[in-house]
Amino acid sequence: MEAIKRIISYPFSIIFYLFFGLTLVVFQPLQWLGKKLGGRSGHRGVVNIMNLSLLRCLHFLGATFSYKNIHKLPKDKPLIIVSNHQSMFDIPMISWYLRKHKPKFISKIELGKGIPSISFNLRHGEHVLIDRKNPKQSIPALSKFGKFIVDNNFSAVIFPEGTRSRDGKPKEFAPTGLKILFKNAPNALILPVTINNSWKLVRFGNFPMGIGVHLTLEVHEPIPIDKEPEILLKRIEERITLAIRM
Repeated sequence: MEAIKRIISYPFSIIFYLFFGLTLVVFQPLQWLGKKLGGRSGHRGVVNIMNLSLLRCLHFLGATFSYKNIHKLPKDKPLIIVSNHQSMFDIPMISWYLRKHKPKFISKIELGKGIPSISFNLRHGEHVLIDRKNPKQSIPALSKFGKFIVDNNFSAVIFPEGTRSRDGKPKEFAPTGLKILFKNAPNALILPVTINNSWKLVRFGNFPMGIGVHLTLEVHEPIPIDKEPEILLKRIEERITLAIRM
């Protein structure tokens, strides 16, 4: 059955990549225009539409989406959104479904150049780019980022696994980045979220893509930063990983 799905996915993958690439190319100048004419909010509005468009491209692969949140999230407090990481499509899902909370991402510095729309957004959308091999750069950058989300009532998005899970199984959470955010954004609420099935889109690699995948994003109960970091880390990891469905 998997072999048949892989064969069928080739023509749909070509169509997907045509529209995916076109979306990135088109939204590069639109982001520039939004920023020039509308400043921060104008750019953010264009990026929101771009993320929705990127998700819509996945419909060419037969992908569907579900968003589950039974919790009332405050709009007057910064959030630290902590998620498992399964594919690059986790980013537009979080960006779109949690857009009201103005999510800003922690990304590796290499993504700041060379990718239409994505690199522009990372450089000009008030996200933070870190060199994971250089603590002298990454630690001060994360500290500044934590203070920034507090001052602007934004949300920081962090994938503590560091790299994507290729089979959906959660990897061990790295504590350093979260601890820095806890220290520099002590009044923020931690928002654990679980993403399921996005790894199935890239189960064969980047080409062909997986087809007929149902992606889900589930928001868990927010956690205040009121306990020792180690206790918080354990609680966050448990909430996220227990909701991962294999």
